Amino acid sequence: MSEKVQPSQDKPNSSQPEGPKSELQPPVSARSQSSQELAEELEQHRNSADDEPAFSWMAAASPSAAPAARQPEQTPHPVTPLAESAKASEPIQSGASTAQDSVRPMRPAKTLPAALKSEPPTETTMLTMRPPAEEVDRRAAEREQAGQSKPLMPRIWQVLIAVFFPVVLLSLAIRAIASPVFLWVEYNRPGFPADGFGFSSDDRTTFGSYAVDYLNNFTGSRFLGDLVGGNGSRLFQAGEVSHMADVKGVYQISMLIGLVLLILMIVGMFYLSRRSVGGIRRSLFAGSIATLAIIIGIGVFALLGWERFFTDFHQIFFANGTWTFQLSDTLIRLFPEQFWTDSAATIGVIVLLVASLTLAFSWPTKRRRQASAEARKPSQGRRAAV
Repeated sequence: MSEKVQPSQDKPNSSQPEGPKSELQPPVSARSQSSQELAEELEQHRNSADDEPAFSWMAAASPSAAPAARQPEQTPHPVTPLAESAKASEPIQSGASTAQDSVRPMRPAKTLPAALKSEPPTETTMLTMRPPAEEVDRRAAEREQAGQSKPLMPRIWQVLIAVFFPVVLLSLAIRAIASPVFLWVEYNRPGFPADGFGFSSDDRTTFGSYAVDYLNNFTGSRFLGDLVGGNGSRLFQAGEVSHMADVKGVYQISMLIGLVLLILMIVGMFYLSRRSVGGIRRSLFAGSIATLAIIIGIGVFALLGWERFFTDFHQIFFANGTWTFQLSDTLIRLFPEQFWTDSAATIGVIVLLVASLTLAFSWPTKRRRQASAEARKPSQGRRAAV
């Protein structure tokens, strides 16, 4: 039997595992000495006069803030080796936080990092960018051209009014002739030839007024066909009534055309009064010149050969054989050749007079041109001048 051997108290307990022992681990005294030296170096660095910033962009910060942020020097107390190692690790964190707190003030704009200065442009910054010089010149030229160009519609209305003016004026002159007033003046003027078959001036005025009224009303041919003379017979024969019906058709069509063109002229003048400075004056000036040229040409042609002019006029609007009558027919007795000569002369005088007055009042004098130029300026606050 073997004897039990009790373990010695000097030997360590084999039941407790021993940690691995490093062969390079320095002794405790060496560790304490190195920790003490590291703490002293950190303390000296913290108490040094040059407080170097942690980053380069902190160099522009005010240096006066660093001394104010420094803590007063404290005399180190002796500590144990474990406390010294713990204390040695504190200045690294506290020193960094203290340095950061001391230079925490806002960054000046001139010391911002280059990354912040070169930020990409946003939508609002692009609005402030000036285009190239060529683009600026091109836009300025387009604006100038648009300002100098005149709109097309006022020009069209000016041309239309100038074309309508002669037709409207001629229609109004013909309407003035086809009236009982002109008949009375014509029949009672000195030198008008008397009727060789017994009509007096009063008879001519009465029967001629029926013919003029028939042209201006909307009745049928019975308006003239049922008229009876003093001897109880029909005043107008069937051929005369048929011709008067043809004359009524041509006359009313010409009056309708003149009325439509007159309405269009009024509309055009109203438009030009709002859209074109001096547009009405220019259109009437051109229209009066055209009217004078037309009426003078027709007058010269009529004076050179009245019979030829009268025949050509009837051949244009009426069929051959429907407008020739006997001297004893009522139409010839009421409207002899002298009547048509005086009527044509009266129409020519009316057209010439009105066209000449229109030309005089629309003539582009220096004062009127200056008034139009002043009216075109935006400062005048007006858009049109007649």
